[in-house]
Amino acid sequence: MSEHGQYLAQVEKLVASQALHGSESLCKLLRYLAKHALEQPGIPLKEYQIATELFGRQPDFDPQLDSMVRVQAGRLRSKLGEYYGSEGADDPVWVELPKGTYVLTFHQGSPGVGRGHAGGSHEMSREVASAQRAGGKLGIAVGVLSVALVVAVGIIGALLNARRSGRDVQAAEREAVPAAFQIFWKGFLTGPEEPWVIFSNAAFVGRPDLGLRYYNSAHDAKEQIFDHYTGVGEVLAVHNLDTVFGQLHQTIRVKRGSLFSLDDAKNNDLIFIGSPSENLTLLEIPGTQEFVFRSVPAGPRKGNMEIINVHAQAGEPNEVLASPANVALTEDYAVIGLVHGLNPERSVLILAGTTTIGTQAAVEYVCGQESLQELLRRLSVTQRGELKPFEALLHVKVARGVPVGTELVAIRKLKP
Repeated sequence: MSEHGQYLAQVEKLVASQALHGSESLCKLLRYLAKHALEQPGIPLKEYQIATELFGRQPDFDPQLDSMVRVQAGRLRSKLGEYYGSEGADDPVWVELPKGTYVLTFHQGSPGVGRGHAGGSHEMSREVASAQRAGGKLGIAVGVLSVALVVAVGIIGALLNARRSGRDVQAAEREAVPAAFQIFWKGFLTGPEEPWVIFSNAAFVGRPDLGLRYYNSAHDAKEQIFDHYTGVGEVLAVHNLDTVFGQLHQTIRVKRGSLFSLDDAKNNDLIFIGSPSENLTLLEIPGTQEFVFRSVPAGPRKGNMEIINVHAQAGEPNEVLASPANVALTEDYAVIGLVHGLNPERSVLILAGTTTIGTQAAVEYVCGQESLQELLRRLSVTQRGELKPFEALLHVKVARGVPVGTELVAIRKLKP
């Protein structure tokens, strides 16, 4: 196999490793950097180029305001150290991402270990020569074994340093994450398993090529149900959550609502994306109490989804709806609810709008530094461990199907 082929094979081995298992964004970054390094050797990469070409950031991306590329590169650097400090210690090709650059380097064997071997060979020859001059075979054996032990200790030290370096880098990067993220998401970082993200996929009947409509149990009992679809807001929401948890060095598990079970609800921290009208699992577990979703029972908006403000305070609306279906969507409302689950030791976060755009806005709100700071300030939370169950109501301004502004309308601290 050519040298180029060996390097590509090593990249794919890294992608399939335990160290990078479940880190799709890091695998994408590794392949991207490897392709650039092999096809354009010696040419540096810029943050802006990576952000716009690989991660889909807009042309106005500013590296000074958005550290996403630096964080992802740091995570990848840490994972490479973790891999070569354990399962990849004996690999013939080592891949490195030197600090201060986005250009991968490839080496035949570990650079550190390789230098140790070279020095070991020199020391071994000196010891053997000395032993030969002494004229004793036992002296030769002792000298060889002693140097072999020194070399082995050096290799072990190098591997331990690689592991320690990976842990130190990861810890430093976690501390570099904005404090608001660490405070708000702490409950989803300390569980025994990665949190589940459950996105809505309502039941439809009909055919995708001829038209689908919501399933109605009163009329469609014998129809074939399709549950393969979700809204654009839910798709973008999963991406935003994955990005935030990546910065926090935590992976997430994603599952559509129709496949979710009560056993999952009992044993895991959960993040629900979408309202109970489409994320039907929310009808079976504890949900929001202060801002409740319901279908409008009568009147010209009958059947539309609305949010009831159960204990409306002065100046707050009693009920809110998105723009009517027969006009362009210009406003929506959404709920953020942090509640206890079936297992009180587990956290449940509900992020839901009356439409898919409202749902997207709710997720963006808890994935943005400034909006999270506003939320924590309104809750009087200043440090990790202080965040308690709450519910918040958001008003969302929409333009051309995109949430362009979100206002915190009301907030409630829940009683234990």
